[in-house]
Amino acid sequence: MQAVRYFQDPDVCVDFVASMRWPDGVTCPHCEGKKVSYLSSRRIWKCMAKDCHKQFSVKTGSVFEDSPIPLDKWLTAIWLVVNCKNGISSYEIMRDLKVTQKSAWFMLHRIRLALKNDPKHKFGFGGPVESDEAFIGPNPQKMHKDRKAKVQARDGLKGGFVGKTAVHGILDRELRQVRAKVIPNVNREVLQSAILDNVTPFAKVYTDEATGYIGLDKNLIHKVINHSQEYVNGQVHTQGIENFWSLLKRGLRGTYVAVEPFHLDRYLDEQVFRYNNRATKDNPLTDADRFALAVSQAAGKRLTYAELTGKVGGAETD
Repeated sequence: MQAVRYFQDPDVCVDFVASMRWPDGVTCPHCEGKKVSYLSSRRIWKCMAKDCHKQFSVKTGSVFEDSPIPLDKWLTAIWLVVNCKNGISSYEIMRDLKVTQKSAWFMLHRIRLALKNDPKHKFGFGGPVESDEAFIGPNPQKMHKDRKAKVQARDGLKGGFVGKTAVHGILDRELRQVRAKVIPNVNREVLQSAILDNVTPFAKVYTDEATGYIGLDKNLIHKVINHSQEYVNGQVHTQGIENFWSLLKRGLRGTYVAVEPFHLDRYLDEQVFRYNNRATKDNPLTDADRFALAVSQAAGKRLTYAELTGKVGGAETD
């Protein structure tokens, strides 16, 4: 409630987003010049560089760009997304912010893009790494037989994997950080490539007994826990990453209900952000800290509705 009251003034919203985006002073997003003039009547800046003279706002070149929705509603939506443990649906945003469900859905996907954080280092420098895969999707036993047959023919999957999407995750126990992404399948080449791309060669990696991990000990220290016999053997277990899967599935099933595989990566980014920035004994982050971090990551990213719905090609730009 304090945040809602604080951001009810449009000028306060602009000042806050500008301070998060340009901590060293306002910079023109077109030419990166620092000589700018603020037009208070329109809440925009004008670049005074000789070869630029373009106008811009705090929304320019960010996930807020070209959005007629005011910043106070954007900031409230960001606060809700980063601080609701199980996520928040577009219908809840619609009711809380008085926008259409379509606009709320678009806002949430743009916020998820802002939450995405590209890794700058590999895991495994200080402690063991857990690796595991999960399958996200509908329960095949509850699917209509005609739909089940159609999905099975399309994907070639059988049994309990019909209609599900494979995701892979790794957890660094020392950093208490997780990374997760959608993968095409759980074949050996795909799983081991995902691990080697994110883990140092001298790291200890703990996995379950899945056949996709066979041969991983040729590249790093690999320990296996056989879940048909036990779940923990000393330090060898995958309970940490399975806890992340539990949180992810709780949000997908309870809040979002149905998620298309095309969009699943964005929901993973949302859950990864909340997990990596949760309050711990060593890092007591507050709701305000998570919120400020999310706003600071909104610049340099753009997502159009056509890209989101797959009507045009292209990917997010940084």
